[in-house]
Amino acid sequence: MTLTRREFLATAAAVPSLAYAQDSPNERLRVAVIGVRGRGANHVSMWHRLKDVEVAAICDVDPSVIKEPMAEVEKRTGKRPAYYKDVRKLLEDKSIDAVSIATPNHWHSLAAIWAVEAGKDAYVEKPISHNVWEGRRLVEAARKHGRCVANGTQSRSKKSIRDAIAYLHAGKLGKVKLATALCYKDRRSIGKKADAPVPEGVDYDLWLGPAPVGAFNPDRFHYEWHWNWDYGNGDIGNQGAHQMDVARWGLGKSDGPKSVVSLGGRFGYEDDGQTPNTQIAVLDYGDCKIVFEVRGLVTEPYRKQHIGVVFHAEQGSLVIGNLENAAYGPDGEQIQRFSGGDDTQHFRNFVDAVRARKPEMLTADALEGHLSASLHHLANISHRLGSPQPMSKDEPLGKYEEGNEAFRRFREHLTKNGVDAAKTPVVVGPTLAFDAKTEKFGDERADALLTREYRKPFTP
Repeated sequence: MTLTRREFLATAAAVPSLAYAQDSPNERLRVAVIGVRGRGANHVSMWHRLKDVEVAAICDVDPSVIKEPMAEVEKRTGKRPAYYKDVRKLLEDKSIDAVSIATPNHWHSLAAIWAVEAGKDAYVEKPISHNVWEGRRLVEAARKHGRCVANGTQSRSKKSIRDAIAYLHAGKLGKVKLATALCYKDRRSIGKKADAPVPEGVDYDLWLGPAPVGAFNPDRFHYEWHWNWDYGNGDIGNQGAHQMDVARWGLGKSDGPKSVVSLGGRFGYEDDGQTPNTQIAVLDYGDCKIVFEVRGLVTEPYRKQHIGVVFHAEQGSLVIGNLENAAYGPDGEQIQRFSGGDDTQHFRNFVDAVRARKPEMLTADALEGHLSASLHHLANISHRLGSPQPMSKDEPLGKYEEGNEAFRRFREHLTKNGVDAAKTPVVVGPTLAFDAKTEKFGDERADALLTREYRKPFTP
């Protein structure tokens, strides 16, 4: 008897070793990549590194960006993948086993929820959500439907970083009190642009999805959407999503903080961006803290890192960054280096979990993605509820001296970039208590920002 793919999957759930034999083209995991202009194009390349995976379809609301990914698939496989403009039509395709989501942030959770409801597994780029509420809904949907949902925080599978975190968790440096997470990226002004006609061929209503209807503007479209609250989460939720995840992972926290406070602003230029290009957040767990720093102007590194996390412990420090993964003793001497691994391991982990039908095999399960994404959502909520205060104040974060020390370096950095600290205010948010069990603040204004108003029919 010949099994259909779905029948084969059901059999594989009972006998994992049967699933997706790597050398058989008829038993490959058929993946559809959703959103292929930037990171999604990289997804296409990454899936092609795995012999037991086939990129069977590509989905994007902008047909002008699909040419190269489609050509790459055809070159590698000898056949052209299916193309869908509408994700809903894609999800009706029963031959697709899993989706790989690299859309703008405001579509991440929604597309993944719809996917698992359609019986498909999902690999979802970071951040896994645009807000706290929908991230929790995705976790619930994954559990309800028994699907594998992985977050694209590749550090979770990389050998060097896994070894470094294991070293920290083994107590080699003693108790950790603070994680300083860094997102120092030179982000130039996006300028100011007038609203314009929707580019030919683009389904803009579908691109907007759950977001409010508004005129098309180039500064709210390809990539620049990151800096608009309706679609993105700023750099703390863009590049910073990786470092926030590593910080929480290293501290061993499996829930939310007790409180959060954030300050920042958009400094050095005036443009169409809404999110801060320079920001500090303090997430207080009681026994330890995360201090997160975002800098979008030219800056000196911190502990030689522009992107990374520094764990400050009783007997030294651990640095996990783009330049090195290493442990240091109390006098600053390097005592251990960690190396090995690349992003392929993360994609491999997803496939292995799907093949085995065991979500618990995922190194970055939906819950891990949700808990980490929630941290930058909470920080942004504090910032968005803030008010302008003089930058001359040395302790704008009150009792959080670790945050105040970061602020003084923040102010010095801005001064070097020509920002007049005596005349330029900084937006300082309130310190918000957070109930990790209910995932609520108990503050009406803050709780309203834990979710959004979803435009029908684009509802989780």
